[in-house]
Amino acid sequence: MIGNYKIITLCGSVKFKKDFLKQQEKLSLEGNIVLTPVFFDNTENLVYTDELKQLLDDMHKRKIDLADEIFVINKGGYIGSSTRSEIEYALKTGKKINYLEPEYENLNK
Repeated sequence: MIGNYKIITLCGSVKFKKDFLKQQEKLSLEGNIVLTPVFFDNTENLVYTDELKQLLDDMHKRKIDLADEIFVINKGGYIGSSTRSEIEYALKTGKKINYLEPEYENLNK
């Protein structure tokens, strides 16, 4: 059996690692394919250059391209600049957007 699964890209600050993992599990068990950031913890000896940050941001936008929708981990209403640019990109490309905390979805716009 090969199902027709919805693809969801998780977006948000990686400082909310536990929330990402919880939503990844929940959404996967609901029958979705879930795309997440490359990694959450600072890898030993990894230097975040401007070029690396740009590469990771661009890769995440490609994950948004692959997705049917995005799910924003906006714990406590927090939406940082990278996440805001991902939301804007998703809007521009016609993706549906869901939020962990819907009451905060417009707080930081």
